[in-house]
Amino acid sequence: MNSPKISMLCKGTEPLAILPVNGTYILGIYQGSLSPFDILLRYRQKEGNKWSRIRTPKHIHWAVDMLIKHYSEPHETDLLLTSLLQKWEETVPLESKEEQEKLLDPKTLLDEVDREATKYKKLAGKGEYSVKFLILIAKLLMVQEKTNRQDAYMFRNLLERLKEHRNIFEIVSTATLHG
Repeated sequence: MNSPKISMLCKGTEPLAILPVNGTYILGIYQGSLSPFDILLRYRQKEGNKWSRIRTPKHIHWAVDMLIKHYSEPHETDLLLTSLLQKWEETVPLESKEEQEKLLDPKTLLDEVDREATKYKKLAGKGEYSVKFLILIAKLLMVQEKTNRQDAYMFRNLLERLKEHRNIFEIVSTATLHG
């Protein structure tokens, strides 16, 4: 597989970590600028024989994919959302370089996400993103949000609205920072 230059995900910046996911995604995690231990996520997706342009994972893309999965497998999706809400409660902000390095250890992080993703096999092939990629992005978004602002709750609100099967307008509003 032709792998894109991961360092090109953010021009002139070397990633803190590089995470290949399912041979379909390459996630680069960079030092952000909102706080000392902020992380910035960028990825590319394999589309046929080529890699996509550089993308930033957005809450709305994540939410839409969960809605698609819910349409196909409501019970399994609710189980995943419940698990993610529990992870939200357990997530703590990064407070040191050592904590950041430990979190971003590719083998440890991917092994943890692999174990979690195997619980949701019915969701495989549903939606655009793999369950593994969604769990990985969710975990990193939670850490990012709590690290930058300990009283942040946007991603938790999004998880709750999805779990409660709120109407599409509430979900979109929450996922786009208008809720």
